[in-house]
Amino acid sequence: MQKAKRLSVIEKLITDENISSQDVLLRKLRARSIRCTQATLSRDLRQLGAGRIVDGKGGYKYAITDNPGGRISMPANIQLLPVIRDIVDAKGLIVIRTLPGNASNTAFYIDNTSRYEIAGTIAGDDTILIIPRDGISNSQAHTCLEIILPGLHEQVKKSKPGYVNQ
Repeated sequence: MQKAKRLSVIEKLITDENISSQDVLLRKLRARSIRCTQATLSRDLRQLGAGRIVDGKGGYKYAITDNPGGRISMPANIQLLPVIRDIVDAKGLIVIRTLPGNASNTAFYIDNTSRYEIAGTIAGDDTILIIPRDGISNSQAHTCLEIILPGLHEQVKKSKPGYVNQ
């Protein structure tokens, strides 16, 4: 199984369910036909910034922390979606077009979410080049971008008639 898909499933399980231990998480992964060792799972959890927190019932559960590995959190009152105007796939890369002057802060946010799928970004004034990691398809990168910026593809659809989600 590809690492990006495994990371995505782990993140979803931790977010949606009360996972009390790595043992429980390994069983849930196996139930979804995802096989990995405890050592791999431990590395994946560290990469996702997952840690155990009090579950409010006298136990613990895994959660994705707000600031894993120095990630920068976007203040709740800042909205990036309205500035994004277009997304184009280009030979394994993704180009995002924004309103003038907005590419840099949007790229900064994408980079600092520290998602495995995205190796990095390059930003100009109104254009961002998204560079997926080796082995990550554009479809997986689009899914990742939708996780980072929920509603992204819907926003582009509204601003660009005829847009079809990649």
